[in-house]
Amino acid sequence: MNYISVTELRTKSTELVDSLLAGRSVDLLYRSRVVGKVMPIVLEEKTEKKYLFSQLVRDLAPKKKINREEREAIYRNHLVKKYGGSIS
Repeated sequence: MNYISVTELRTKSTELVDSLLAGRSVDLLYRSRVVGKVMPIVLEEKTEKKYLFSQLVRDLAPKKKINREEREAIYRNHLVKKYGGSIS
């Protein structure tokens, strides 16, 4: 898809998005004249955002890892506090 008209923009928006995701730019036609160009975002910005997201995930990772028995004990204590000691 090299071009798309303003009226086709409403019905073929998925094709436009697919073209942009593939890295192709699309000319916008209005009354048989090119009035603009729709271009995908720069790859450098994508990698920058991807890097920031991966850094955020690393920062939010738990600092201390606990084993299964400790996790079950913590959960059991939480249930006892919430519902009382009569749970089985």
